[in-house]
Amino acid sequence: MFRTLDYLMSGTPRQRAVFQAIDTLGVMRTWSDYSPTLCGTIPIGIDVSTSDLDIVMEIHERDFSRVEEMMIEEYGYLEGFRMKKMEVKKVPTIKVNFIYKYYQFELFGQPKCVTKQHAYLHMVIEAYLLKQRPLLRRKIIHLKTLGVKTEPAFCTMLGLQGDPYEQLLQYGREHRII
Repeated sequence: MFRTLDYLMSGTPRQRAVFQAIDTLGVMRTWSDYSPTLCGTIPIGIDVSTSDLDIVMEIHERDFSRVEEMMIEEYGYLEGFRMKKMEVKKVPTIKVNFIYKYYQFELFGQPKCVTKQHAYLHMVIEAYLLKQRPLLRRKIIHLKTLGVKTEPAFCTMLGLQGDPYEQLLQYGREHRII
């Protein structure tokens, strides 16, 4: 469901506005070779005013230099532009942040399929939980308005201890969500 942005066009007012911003900027077209996928709270309707637009992509290390040049060309002029190459859990990663139409964008690329990246897996687990437990939505949004990050909020509601990012993945595996 989350691999295209079609669902945003008939979503909440915020989701429709996000669609317009992403479409106007041309992110999905520009990066189509890298399977760009919007992840996080906005696709599943638990966003708050400070939620950013997380777009994950499959970018292999051999393409990092080319992608860096393209990122600077496409977004280097935008407010808050920063780019960083790093390792996340021993996986080479490129991350770009900027602001466009009042939205904080984060483009995140790793040399692995988008559907295997943690941001996507977390979102799938969270979407499943929200569908199974509709009353959870309001509680998660409340925690987020208090400054609690998404994965820790879910883990709090599920009673999971330890690293919330790993615990949520473990929960998803144990319950055959992912």
